[in-house]
Order: sequence, then C-alpha cells, then structure tokens
Amino acid sequence: MAMNEQHTFVPGYRINVSNVDIFYEFYDHENSDAKVIVLVHGFLSSTISFRQLLPFLTKNYKVIALDLPGFGQSEKSTSFIYRLCNYGQLIIDFLDKLNIQDAILIGHSMGGQVCMHAAKKAPNRINKLILLGCCSYVKRASRSLIACSYLPLFTWGVRSWIQKKDIKKNLLDVLHDSKLVTQELIDGYSKPISEAAFINSLIRLLRHREGDMSSEELEDIKQPILMLWGKEDKVMPVKTGYRLKHDLPHAELIVYEKCGHLLMEEKPQEISAEIISFIEKSEGINHEFS
Repeated sequence: MAMNEQHTFVPGYRINVSNVDIFYEFYDHENSDAKVIVLVHGFLSSTISFRQLLPFLTKNYKVIALDLPGFGQSEKSTSFIYRLCNYGQLIIDFLDKLNIQDAILIGHSMGGQVCMHAAKKAPNRINKLILLGCCSYVKRASRSLIACSYLPLFTWGVRSWIQKKDIKKNLLDVLHDSKLVTQELIDGYSKPISEAAFINSLIRLLRHREGDMSSEELEDIKQPILMLWGKEDKVMPVKTGYRLKHDLPHAELIVYEKCGHLLMEEKPQEISAEIISFIEKSEGINHEFS
C-alpha cells in the first residue's frame, strides 16, 4: 500500500531532550484516548524506515516517529554519550517532555535494543514492545578499533567509506524483493548520512556503544513482546530471532517468507495487521506487569 494523501505532508517537530535537539513526526488521532505508539529506527536510518507502516497504524493510534541523536534530522550532538542505554533513557525523557504516561514501542534493528532498554528503565510506562529484525547479541567494538578511532586519519577513512557507500547495494542487501529498491527509496536513505556532522556521530557511536543485552539482562524484560522477522534477513539471521525469543520471558515470534531485514518495506500490510492484533489481544497480559 502506498502512502496515502494523509501523509503527503509530514508533521515534523523539534524538541530539546536531555540537551539534544530531537526531530520527530507526530500523527494525532481523533480519539483523544487512542494508544500512543513510538517508532524507533535502526543503524544508519531515520524515520523513513516506517513510512509504509504509517497509513495502517495511524488509523487506530497516535503515532510518533523520532530520529535518534546522531541520525536523520536530529542533532549530531558532540556531548551526548552514544550508548544504547542512554538512547533508552532518552526515549523515556522524550515521553516526559510530551507528557505521555503510557506508550507502545516499535523498534527496528538497533532500535529494538533501544526499546528494550527503555522498557527496562520504565516497566510501568512501556506497555508492550514490537521488535522488527531486532539487533541482538552484537558485541562492543574491539579495544584496538576504538583506539584507532582517535587517530587523525580515522575520520578521513570513515568519511571516505561513507562517500563510497553504495546505498542501492545496501538496500538490495536488506530487501529480498529487489523491485522495491526505487530511486525514491535510495534518495531517502542517502540524505541523512550525507551530512558532514554525521561522520563524527558515527565515530562517537563506535566508541561509546556497549554490547547488546546479555541473556541474563533480557530475562528481566517482563512486558509482552511481539517479534517479527524476515526469513531471508542477511543482517540479523532468523536464528538470532529464535535465540532472542528463548531469552525473553514473554515473547512470540512470527517469521515472514521471502522477506529480508527491512521487512517494513516488504510486508507493511501483514506486519501492521499483526501489530494491531497483538496490541489489542495482549491488553489483559499487560496488566500482570503493570
């Protein structure tokens, strides 16, 4: 389903959270009591990741998509410590700023780890999690690589790597259906990483990012969780999804055939239906952990 007329105008806003300028999109709902969904993108991405889900989710819910610090249109901060746990806290602080007491988080790839950190920090406010091809069990960068990041030529090397990066090839790697790689999609993913300041954020993320949650840490997340995965995911193989399901106490996993890492582009209608069903049916489960 293509983006409908309701979303040709993107309602973009800016807000300062924890001394960082954050860009976000907000789609209100005529029902003032509608549940709030917050969309959190992954590595090298932005709010564009969720463009195909918006027409479906905004029919039932208030929806917010934000760019994490260092990505998209948010500030490429030189003071923010780019740790996953800090990103998780920023989500909670963001909700505080908007006076949102309860939310459902949807995270893609690295955004899934961010959402789990937020869920651990505020279990009474994050009701449910939906994880899409969730980045899991990735270790921290090696000490030698982190040390190299302080060398003068390292920034030049990263800039050269980004400039040579073939966005079309990358999209072909994360999508099973090559026909979905349009010029519009290429342009959408190219723009956020073309800024000069983005390089510095990327290097800071390399230095600061801790490893993903351990099995022991995952066991402490008690919210109901829906995990959606592409069977042909080359970035986070589906076996990772099965391992993650085992470590999370209240998670269910759905795997889509002929689908890669960017499953929001490939299966938006199917995914949205599962998300809506999960949000509504898990209402009773959620009260056990509130």
